[in-house]
Amino acid sequence: MSETLRLLSSVFKLRIGFAIMTCTLAGIALTPGVGPQPWQVAVLALAVLMSSASAGAFNQLVERDLDVRMRRTRGRPFVTGRFRAGWRWYAALAVLLAASVAAAGWVSNAVAALNVFLGACTYGIIYTLWLKRRTRWNIVIGGLAGSFAVLAGATAVEPGIAPAPLILAVVLFLWTPPHFWSLAFAYREDYARVGVPMLPVVVGEQAAARIIFAHTVTLVGLSLLPFAFGAGWIYLLGAAAGGALFVRASWRLLRHPSTVLAMKNFHASLIQLSVLLLASILDAWLIAA
Repeated sequence: MSETLRLLSSVFKLRIGFAIMTCTLAGIALTPGVGPQPWQVAVLALAVLMSSASAGAFNQLVERDLDVRMRRTRGRPFVTGRFRAGWRWYAALAVLLAASVAAAGWVSNAVAALNVFLGACTYGIIYTLWLKRRTRWNIVIGGLAGSFAVLAGATAVEPGIAPAPLILAVVLFLWTPPHFWSLAFAYREDYARVGVPMLPVVVGEQAAARIIFAHTVTLVGLSLLPFAFGAGWIYLLGAAAGGALFVRASWRLLRHPSTVLAMKNFHASLIQLSVLLLASILDAWLIAA
């Protein structure tokens, strides 16, 4: 049973899902006004987690042909045969997504529900089916998935989006490319082998490191702006501390491009996002208390 749960967690990409869910909570926290009741927040958060899970599993279903040829992914359940791909999976994922969108609409409003749907659609359809195998800009546009999660939380409070959560949504849009490009840098041989045009494969190590650094500096600078639109000192400290760590790691990758430093930058991006989102939530929670 525990092994099955572990495999399901892998297929549904629940670690990513919880990060996406936290983006929604940060969107709520940064939006001025009377927020949803705690039970409504819980249902909305679960709806976002479910929609993210449906998109993540769909990604693994349709990319089995790539995953079997890549070191990083050849152990995934649909590749090894632990789970058998078929129409039942597609039907279940469609039901899961529909239920998540319906739940979001039930506890909030149609605008929030639309953002939940768009987040899953961006990752599952636009990124996975249309862009990933065709263009180096695949993950740039795919980064909108996290942005829609922030907007889902913000519009659950107020359908007209306030400046602070809108800025955070842009930060998420800018964050995803250097985060994933760092991983693709480390596994560029995998992506080259299967013909996926991730940026480090297309432009080379040094150019990729420069672009990663430019994205990092831009998103970190932008992440400080919500302080000018109502976010408090806890938010600012979190944004500055996490951002400094990410910029430092990106600078080191720029100076000495390598697989080891690319993975360190990848992990720094995760720390930066975690600190930024938790600071957003904690800042709002302490003010409310």
